Amino acid sequence: MGIRVIKTALAALAAIYTASTIGLDPALSAGLLAILGVEVTRKRGLQSAFVRFVASALGLFFASVLFAAFGFHIWVISLFILIAFPVMSRLALKDGITTSAVIVFHVYAKSEVTAALIVNEVLLLLVGLGWATVVNMLYMPREDRNLATLRHRTESLFSGIFGQMARTLRDPAHVWDGVELIEAGDAVEEGIRRAELALENRVPGQDADELRYWRTYFEMRRLQMESISHMLVRVSLVYEKLPQGELAAELFDLLADEVKSDVYEGVVERHLNELGTRFKQMALPASRDEFEIRAAILELTHELHRYLHIAKRWKKRRTGQKAE
Repeated sequence: MGIRVIKTALAALAAIYTASTIGLDPALSAGLLAILGVEVTRKRGLQSAFVRFVASALGLFFASVLFAAFGFHIWVISLFILIAFPVMSRLALKDGITTSAVIVFHVYAKSEVTAALIVNEVLLLLVGLGWATVVNMLYMPREDRNLATLRHRTESLFSGIFGQMARTLRDPAHVWDGVELIEAGDAVEEGIRRAELALENRVPGQDADELRYWRTYFEMRRLQMESISHMLVRVSLVYEKLPQGELAAELFDLLADEVKSDVYEGVVERHLNELGTRFKQMALPASRDEFEIRAAILELTHELHRYLHIAKRWKKRRTGQKAE
C-alpha cells in the first residue's frame, strides 16, 4: 500500500505539471485522472487506462449531443447518467464511469461544446491516464520473496497438522485447538492472491512458467487443505488406541517431514501401500467399537491416498510431464 501511495503521488504530480505546461484547463483534473488510473499491477493498469479512456470518450460523445440538443441544464446531467451509464455497464466499461463523469462535468462547467474544448478534454485524459500507465509500468514490487515465505510457512503448518494427527492417533485423549489448520488456510489463500499479482505484473521477457509455478503450487495446497479437512473428520472418530492407529500415526510422522520436500518423494505412498496389505492380513474386529474405529482409520488411509495423488499430479505438471 505504501508503494502505491508513492506511485499515485508521483503520477498526479507529473500529470499536473504536464497539463499546466501545455496549457490544458483545468490542469488539476489531469492529476485527478492520474490518481484514478494508478493500479496494483501492470496488467490492471493497462486495462484500467484503456477502459477509462474509452468510457470517457463515449461519455464525452453522449454529453456533447445532449448539451447541444437540450442546453446546459442540471437535469441534462441526470439524463446523461440515465442514458450513458447503462450503456457503459453493458459494454464492460463500468470502471470508467467516474472518469467519464469528470470529463462531462468539465463540459458542463464551460457551458459550450467546441472542437477546442473536446481536444482539451481528450488531452487531459491522455496526460492523466498516460502518466498513471507510465508509473504503473515503471515499477511494481516483486512477489518472489513473499511467495517463498508463504510456501515455507504453509509447509511448516502442514507439517504441524500431520504431527498433531499422529499424536491423536497414538493418544485419542489428546486435545488440539486446530490453530494450524486456520493459519494454513490463510497462508494458502494469501499465496494464491500474491501469485496472481505476480503474473499480472510480469514484464516482457520474464519467465511466465516460473510465475505459473507459484499459482499451481498454492492451488495444489488448496486442494490438499480440503483433503486434510476430510482426514481430520476421520481422526476425530478414533476414540480408542489401537495398533492400526499406531501404524497410521507412523505414516503421518513420515508425511510431516516429506511435506517440506521440494519434490514428490513417494516414501509415504510406498508405506501406505504396504500398510493396506497388512490391514488385510489382520484379524477381524472383536467388537463393534473396534470395528467402527478401524473403519475410520481405513477411511483415513483412503483420504491420505487422495492427498498424495494431488501432490503426485502437481509434480508431474511442474516437470512438464502429462498429469494422470
